[in-house]
Amino acid sequence: MPPTLVDSHCHLDFPDFAEEIDDVVARACAAGVTRMVSIATSMAGEPRVRAIAETHAPVFYAAGLHPLHVHEESPPTVEKLVEIARHPKMVGIGETGLDYHYSVETRAVQQESLRLHCEAARRTGLPLIIHSRDADADMTRILTEEHAAGAFSCVMHCFSSSAELGRAMLDLGFYLSMSGIATFRKSTDLREIFASAPLDRILVETDSPYLAPQPKRGKRNEPAYTAMTAVTGAEVFGISVEDFAAATTANFDRLFAKAAAWTAEDAA
Repeated sequence: MPPTLVDSHCHLDFPDFAEEIDDVVARACAAGVTRMVSIATSMAGEPRVRAIAETHAPVFYAAGLHPLHVHEESPPTVEKLVEIARHPKMVGIGETGLDYHYSVETRAVQQESLRLHCEAARRTGLPLIIHSRDADADMTRILTEEHAAGAFSCVMHCFSSSAELGRAMLDLGFYLSMSGIATFRKSTDLREIFASAPLDRILVETDSPYLAPQPKRGKRNEPAYTAMTAVTGAEVFGISVEDFAAATTANFDRLFAKAAAWTAEDAA
């Protein structure tokens, strides 16, 4: 039997998986990925992601407004995020964050949206799920300010930023999530950042359908491929795949405590 893993971030509602969700979930479970968190990147998409989680026992979900979508819909109110967080399988706030690579012109709205999500994470006790690209200084400043105003938990999803941002986030008690990017041949610096982090602050994810790990790079990613990234993770930390899987699963259960506590009876 393969070691048990959790895909802490995927997008099962995307068209790439249309008409194939049953098979995708089955392949994940066969690969040892017995739980996965499907992320809604907008409030408009929240019902689709919720429906997938309600239909498939191994799937949980999170919801928020991705920074690249702030030009398409207004940021959700804190009250709206708190309301949907009452669902038994809604286990995280986001993804939210800052992305100045493509959308620097929406910087102010992105920052407003990020702060609203921080407040929702505080009120619900659910972890914040952060997307960060080309925005290290503002990300550090805003999350440090918000955390000082009232603590919340957080994961830097698909972490591929600077060592400085990684250290700042770890200093706040946050988690770093390893994606397929860490398996790429030229990702030496990124692997070094992970190697310098405490193992008890590491999660693993696919961000599928994007960023398939080696040897699937360039193809559609899916939750089953978490197992391939875990091989690289084990190498980075100099431990067995079994130990890496056990550690990252324990980390997930600590951060996503609502998912860890969920039972089928909760859905009744």
